[in-house]
Amino acid sequence: MDTDDNNENQGEEENQQNASSLVEKIQQLGQANVPQAPDSNIHVLSIIGQVEGHLQLPPQNKTTKYEHLLPQLIAVEQNPKIEGLIILLNTVGGDVEAGLALAEMIASMSKPTTSIVLGGGHSIGAPIAVATDYSFIVPTATMTIHPVRLTGMVIGVPQTFEYLDKMQERVIQFIVDHSNIDSEKLKELMFAKGNLTRDIGTNVVGKEAVDFGIIDEVGGVKEAIQNLNQMIQQTHPEKEGDAS
Repeated sequence: MDTDDNNENQGEEENQQNASSLVEKIQQLGQANVPQAPDSNIHVLSIIGQVEGHLQLPPQNKTTKYEHLLPQLIAVEQNPKIEGLIILLNTVGGDVEAGLALAEMIASMSKPTTSIVLGGGHSIGAPIAVATDYSFIVPTATMTIHPVRLTGMVIGVPQTFEYLDKMQERVIQFIVDHSNIDSEKLKELMFAKGNLTRDIGTNVVGKEAVDFGIIDEVGGVKEAIQNLNQMIQQTHPEKEGDAS
């Protein structure tokens, strides 16, 4: 009887520890481990809400902290069991330098990568969306292409404009280098007047993003997984021979 009681107590303690570790993960990262097949070779990374950078946003904001994603990307790159990465995007944008940091990390990975724009891939979400080897957008998703903004104290001197212009050029150059849109067309969309009620820029929906050359194809989960598996087979041709 004593042995049974001890086993029950140990089982309860283990369950409590597992529950507390899960709660801790949710509090720290905003997510729990995603259920997946034991032999799954694809990792899913979601970028939801606002990309939080150097400044902490109010607690009521739905955010993705870029300092949490950077080590995850390194872990994906180093893990031999993971052969491909899918980025799920539903973001309003956020910190420019944080977004560019994520985009550069994704673009520099050696493993095949695919992105899906769901709901929205606005502002700095655009460079992240095009950073992958191939990009998809669902028919109802939107992307807002607009100039870089400054928050906080702004000093009215020529250097401020030069700083903004250089930051803007970094964003434009990255999108142009990793998509099929040219610089002039991107700037035309970015500085268009009348398309947005209280701002300048352009809101493109679904197929429009593909027609402009920003995104590669209209599609969702099925198409993204098929595309990623094809890239994985090209990276590991011996696997295709094993399957046959």
